[in-house]
Amino acid sequence: MKLLHVLSSTVLFALAIALGASAQDVKTDYDHHADFSPYHTYYWEKVQTTDPLWQSRIQDAVDRDLQARGWQRVDNGGDVAVAAVGSARNQKEYQTFYNGMGGWRWGGFGETTTTVENYRIGTLVLDFYDAHNKQLVWRGVAQEAVSDKPEKNEKKLEKSVSKMLEHFPPKGRE
Repeated sequence: MKLLHVLSSTVLFALAIALGASAQDVKTDYDHHADFSPYHTYYWEKVQTTDPLWQSRIQDAVDRDLQARGWQRVDNGGDVAVAAVGSARNQKEYQTFYNGMGGWRWGGFGETTTTVENYRIGTLVLDFYDAHNKQLVWRGVAQEAVSDKPEKNEKKLEKSVSKMLEHFPPKGRE
């Protein structure tokens, strides 16, 4: 149970259903000290949405885009961990970061820092974590990622993911 709580709070990828349509606002950020060149594989750590139909849709959209970039999905033990958490309403996200001995997966001693972020309806947040040190290395946020018309939502989701990953992976360290 503790692991599930920690996974929910540390690895995020949030999708909520929008009530109105407007232009997508996409932003990305990454750890400027991370070296993305050794990353070639990824695995899904967690996918959780309020609508179970969206779980596979999110995975499929991200899988298509990453695999088109030469990345390979593995069942576990990849270079990067990806997870999805979604909601059909405004959502608070609690992110807990660990440093020191132990860490989120192994237990042990260390310092923790928890922050709270609020995401608007229709927001898709995509987080990639280095699977070896559990550090966030890349984040993409697309607002208005879905529309008020369910028949258009899959195309909007694909467009959002494509737009977020357009310049992924970042080119080298700064």
